[in-house]
Amino acid sequence: MIKVTALSKSFGALRAVSNLSFEAIPAGITSIIGPNGAGKSTAFNLIAGTLRPDAGKVEFAGADVTGLPPHALAARGMARSFQITNLFFDLSAVENVRLACQSRERRRRFLARVERLTRPAERAIAILDEFGLRELAHERVANLSHGDQRRLEIAVCMALEPAVLMLDEPTQGMSPAETAAVDALIKSLAGRVTVLLIEHDIDLVMSISDHVIVMHQGEKLFEGPPAAVRANAAVREAYLGVEHAPA
Repeated sequence: MIKVTALSKSFGALRAVSNLSFEAIPAGITSIIGPNGAGKSTAFNLIAGTLRPDAGKVEFAGADVTGLPPHALAARGMARSFQITNLFFDLSAVENVRLACQSRERRRRFLARVERLTRPAERAIAILDEFGLRELAHERVANLSHGDQRRLEIAVCMALEPAVLMLDEPTQGMSPAETAAVDALIKSLAGRVTVLLIEHDIDLVMSISDHVIVMHQGEKLFEGPPAAVRANAAVREAYLGVEHAPA
């Protein structure tokens, strides 16, 4: 679903991403890891259309989408979350999800009166139920816990009916219990969508990923299944550390 070829981006003299190429596993979980400053977020933003690359190509479902803006990619079936939770905090949980569902309606119905849009409202409740948020449907988002907000953001993404789901550090700032809940949630989505993930929790990455891309200083250092990443000496030296070395 996602193929990146020789992607590069510089900010002045800083080469943030250099000649990056990889393919996301269709209907699987592909994770991008690396130390701070490795270029992960820049690569994510290049794929998601937030930044335009200086060189290289991004393909989505076989089509060249290099440089397309985020709203155009969303219309094609790409949804993403952000490092900092990006929701309407003064609206309720169900209103946030309903707006995403409403965006999938035909253009002439998008601005119809809310009470006439029964399908988006019903879908929103069903999605909240699936994500374990039904009891919080009418709570103001600002009053939800951090973990519930992060789950809600993924629910909003899924309301867009994506083919590709991009998650940018979805467990950032979570407790171990919240992290475990999101771990199970992401696993449940694999198979329904292609997941592209940035995550600093290495144990989570290794437990849920089908394929891992390791970045270092803007370049791809290594890629492969989790076991191969753990076993690679260059990866351990650059990022994982001795505590994650294979026994």
